[in-house]
This record gives sequence, structure tokens and C-alpha cells, in this order.
Amino acid sequence: MKKLIASMMLFSAVGLFAQQQEINGGPVNSRTETGVIDGVYLKTHVPTKRLMPYEPIREADVIWSKRIWRAIDLREKINRPLYYPLDEFTNPDPETGEVEWVRHENRWSLWTIIRQHIISGDLTLYSDYNPVRPQIKDGDQFKYPVLPEPGKGYFTDSVYRKDLLFYLAKLGPKPLDPYLNRFGQDSIGTDGNPVYPPRDTFWFTSEDIIQYRLKEDWFFDKERSVLDVRILGLAPVKYATDNNGNIQGTRTMFWLYFPTDCRYVFNNYFVYNEDNGSRWMSFDDLFMKRRFSSFIYKQENVYDRKIEKYQVGVDALHESRKITEEIRNLEHDVWSY
Repeated sequence: MKKLIASMMLFSAVGLFAQQQEINGGPVNSRTETGVIDGVYLKTHVPTKRLMPYEPIREADVIWSKRIWRAIDLREKINRPLYYPLDEFTNPDPETGEVEWVRHENRWSLWTIIRQHIISGDLTLYSDYNPVRPQIKDGDQFKYPVLPEPGKGYFTDSVYRKDLLFYLAKLGPKPLDPYLNRFGQDSIGTDGNPVYPPRDTFWFTSEDIIQYRLKEDWFFDKERSVLDVRILGLAPVKYATDNNGNIQGTRTMFWLYFPTDCRYVFNNYFVYNEDNGSRWMSFDDLFMKRRFSSFIYKQENVYDRKIEKYQVGVDALHESRKITEEIRNLEHDVWSY
């Protein structure tokens, strides 16, 4: 009997390790090299689950729709699962100048996931403004993708890497002294100018993100008789600062296409649940279930203007709630009792 139990335990351990090897999603509570599990069981549901597709929608079935832009303020308590845990970078190595990205072992913040998968090529970054005319900020229409050369990526395309660093990091001041050659003299480039060392790169971390903005469509589907919503885009927001570090407002960093890019990535990463540690959902579940607090800062209108253009302060907040109530009343009014 003891041999049978020992054999069953051995096969269970082998099966568990094999199951662990198949996980290709977010971080799990296990060490691959040793098979040690940080807990009483291996949490595999979220890292391995398949994405639930949207219900197909026909144009003929949509009898009403409204486009909404809303902001998720990460300072609100209910939005903390999007903000935490914070990540950071170690001090540069004195010889190579490289830094190490320090992340949580079991779960990542939304920004950590976004940056990781932009670098790995799973998410396409869309500029918030027209590269030719920066004053035109219509990037939420996904018109200006930042793409590498075909067959290349972040680590093999230097131009693409430089473009991404503009959105994911900020550069330090230009070094004052150029490189020195083996004779102790300034190194001169092919253009006849001194060659300076590369500027320091300061990566944006999850602590720098203050908001996420959503672009979404609300519509009534007569085939299913439901008022539904689909998120179309997601954009991180940080403070805009001057050269002295003084805050000058906020800046939308870039846009991501939600239905086909973000959902497939967010579907396999844990979101912390304060009420039950055994029922962690994925980030895709969080957005599908609307488990966040937000406010509307723009709705589609003939002037294509934001609420802040005609309402200020508390009045802007009341206008946001008014739009929300109009959508709720529409759903209520389509039914008769």
C-alpha cells in the first residue's frame, strides 16, 4: 500500500511538473528549475485559459450606438489592482551600464504587462499624434502604428528600438565629454564631429502611470435585446513635466488596440482579489466585468470636443454623470412593463 501511495505521489509530481512546463502565460506560483510551488496547488487556470470571443455583431442589428472616452484614475482604491504591484530598475552596472528589471514573482501591474509585450512584439503601439503634424492628436483612431522592419523586432531593429524608447522611457542629459581614444584624445566620427557616449535611459515604471484612458462603443443589439459595450482602445497616461521636473499637466503616452491585441495578452495575467485569494481573475475579465471606476471625459459630438472645453471642475463631473445616466435610461426605456 505504501509503495502504491508513493508511486501515485511520484506520478502526480511528474504530471504537475509537465503541466507547469506547458504554461506560457503570466507568472505562476512555481519555480521552473526546482518545481517548488509557493502554495498548496499550482495556479494554472488564468495563465493557460483560452480567450472567450466576443458575440458577433451585425450592422443591421445595432439600432443605437454612442462612442465614449473615459479615464480610469489609478488613485482610486477600486483601481489599485491596475496600479500595483510596482516594478523598478536596479542601479546601472558600473562596467556595462545595464540595468535589471525587477518585477513581482506572482503578478504584474497592467503597465508591466503592457511594456513587456510591446518589447516582445505582441502589442502594436499607436502614436497619440500625427508624426508629421504633432499638434493633431487623433491617435485614438489607430492611424499611426510604430512598426519594425518585416522579420525584425526590438532587439534586432535599431530604428524601431529608438522609436519605442521615445514612448517607453526618457533620455537623460547629453554627456558633456566625448569618448576618448587609446591616445587619450577625443574620438572623431566619420562626419568629423566628436563621438559622445550614449545618453542614459530612464524607463517609465508602473509608478509613473496615473491614468488609463478607454475608447469604447455603447450599442443596443436588437438580436440579443441587450445594451452592450466594447472597448476599442486603451492608453496609459503620465504627468507631463518640464526640464526642471515641474508638472505641466498630463500626457497620453500612446494607444493600444484592445479587441485583438490587448485581450489576448491580458487574458493570461492575474489580477489581485482582496476578498478571496483563490479567485483571482485575469485583466481581460476585469475589463469585461467592468470592475473599475472611471469617469467620462468625452462623448462623440458634432464639435468633436471634450467635456473640459465647455464645463469646468465639478460641472464637468456632473456632465460625465449625466451622460452615464442617459445611457442607462435608454436601456430602461426600450422595455415596456
